[in-house]
Amino acid sequence: MHTLVARSDLVARRGRIGEDRDVFPVAITSGTQDALVALFVVLLAAKLGEEASRRLNQPAILGEILAGIAIGPSVLGLVEPEAILEVFAELGVVFLLFAVGLESRLAEMREVGGRALRVGGLGVIAPFAVGFGLGVALGESSTTSLFLGAALMATSAGITSAVLLEFGASHQRAVRTILGAAIVDDVLALILLSVIVGISGDGVNLSAIGLLIVGAVAFVGIVAVAGSRLLARYPTALTAPLSSPTGLLPAVLLCLGLAAVAGEVGLAAIIGAFLAGMIVAETKEHTRVEEEIRPLHAFFPPFFFAYIGVQVELSALANARALALLAAITALAVLTKLLAGWVGAAGMPRRERGLVAFGMVPRGEVGIVVAGIGATAGVIDPELFAAIVGMALLTTFLAPPALRRLA
Repeated sequence: MHTLVARSDLVARRGRIGEDRDVFPVAITSGTQDALVALFVVLLAAKLGEEASRRLNQPAILGEILAGIAIGPSVLGLVEPEAILEVFAELGVVFLLFAVGLESRLAEMREVGGRALRVGGLGVIAPFAVGFGLGVALGESSTTSLFLGAALMATSAGITSAVLLEFGASHQRAVRTILGAAIVDDVLALILLSVIVGISGDGVNLSAIGLLIVGAVAFVGIVAVAGSRLLARYPTALTAPLSSPTGLLPAVLLCLGLAAVAGEVGLAAIIGAFLAGMIVAETKEHTRVEEEIRPLHAFFPPFFFAYIGVQVELSALANARALALLAAITALAVLTKLLAGWVGAAGMPRRERGLVAFGMVPRGEVGIVVAGIGATAGVIDPELFAAIVGMALLTTFLAPPALRRLA
């Protein structure tokens, strides 16, 4: 991660202040200036893309992602996928899932627990097996095939949540099933990815994987159950600490804290943020927090979706073989998740089963991250990496229109 203002530069500048009164003590460095320009360009482009999508009666995130592609290296080259944008993107998806958690209750999640477990389990196993089989059929090594399967297995809960939140469908049973399945999905994907990374490196450390599993399951269980019960018993707890006039500041601290802890135990930060929202939903302040969190929800999530677009490199897909590979991977990615979601949601009405099935389709940033790990390990070549990134983008585009019709 870039250091925006080097410590040595600060010390030198402070030293000059006493000698030269004309030096402004809080002058913005060139690095900070570049970061501000990048943030301005990305946010402006994302909001313009959102407005265009709304005028075309399409989900807002499609316009935000397209705006990211337009300003990224593939088209205009106005911004690069740098660290400061990644930080804002991560904050975006954290606050997005926190907002979704605010509209969920532990009792409601328990109601769909068994179904969510089936959807999440099938949604990992089926894509992983098919992706591995495709890699073997293409003549790739076992390790590369494992990474290809891993890139297909995880769902981006942030993308599905944003669409359903936009259309006011966040209270539906299907949505709770998707969110529960996303947690199961994340834990299983974490375990498989840990094994795969171990195989591609120095071998599998079974004790480390065991600790990872225990930590992940304990974190979700303890936070979801104990945290919700604690705040249900003390519903005014958010306004008691820090002399806070509202529950917003303690709620945001809880969100960021649990997101950080989730990352430490190996889970996605968004799982911690979602659980934080679910805990806050048990307090008397939850309605007010929902209102006060809206400015953060309006500001940060557009960075997340635009950043997905900024990372796309269209030039890597400029040949027939790469396009054929992209088509094959995308078709398998969509079909396996649709089938897993449909089968796992058995017993629900057709429309709700459809919501669950399409809600599990987007890969978004998850597939890109897995492909990036494989590329760093030297087992994913540029062409396959581009195809996986393209798949993540296409699945992101395919799901929202279907979710919109079904919501």
